Amino acid sequence: MRGLLAPFRRVYLTRVTGRPFLAVIHYDGGQFVGWQRQPVGRTVQGEFEAVLERLGRRRTPAIAAGRTDTGVHAIGQSVGFTFPERWRAAPDDLRRALNALLPRDVWVERVHPMRPEFHARRTATARRYRYVIGTDDAARSPFRRPYEWAVDRPLDVGALGAAAATLCGEYDFRGLSAAGAARPHYRCRVAHAEWAPRPDARGVTFTIEADRFLHRMVRFCVGTMLDIGLGRRPLSDLAGLLVATDNRAASPPAPPHGLYLVAVRYPPDLYAGA
Repeated sequence: MRGLLAPFRRVYLTRVTGRPFLAVIHYDGGQFVGWQRQPVGRTVQGEFEAVLERLGRRRTPAIAAGRTDTGVHAIGQSVGFTFPERWRAAPDDLRRALNALLPRDVWVERVHPMRPEFHARRTATARRYRYVIGTDDAARSPFRRPYEWAVDRPLDVGALGAAAATLCGEYDFRGLSAAGAARPHYRCRVAHAEWAPRPDARGVTFTIEADRFLHRMVRFCVGTMLDIGLGRRPLSDLAGLLVATDNRAASPPAPPHGLYLVAVRYPPDLYAGA
């Protein structure tokens, strides 16, 4: 009987002594079908969990703060997982071990031991995304085209700025997001939205931070604002979309390869060293 129970005892002890960790990771989304594990296709979650299993010698779920879509990049994705207590005193060693095994298009910037109440998605207070647009000829270079939206026409920067200002506040974003499963509510609180010129007249970037985002919300916002910046639709359309109950009046969403998840914020007291 003791021999039969031994494997279960080991699993139980691992769970009890496990420590929650936060990994801040970068990835090139071009060769992934998104963050979340899928029945078919390569995913960031699949690659990350495979490495955690090799290091920890057991299956370890990895939970991301945001489930990025196919082709979307990250330079600040937050990933939570539970790992043996012995790594708590050596987070830099854990970071190096992860990077030694991860594929070249995924990289861990840093690892933090976290307090027990931490959850990568539920305890996040804000997420920040950036969208990159190129307006010069070199935007179509093979070294830039996979990482920004190449737009051939000049943009009305003033109109873009006014459109971004319209998004700030708390709104129902059903008119600027993909249709999907019913949710308790669709309201998002946007704390920051801004267009800024890129160096050397290369184009513009859009940065937005909110407490939550709906599916493809940033891409719908960018696609609609770009049409405003190109003079294809009036600025007043945006106010109407913020009270719409579906996305039928929105412009097509911007392509995924110009979008980056750049940061996720958590209360400071969730970090074990705080």
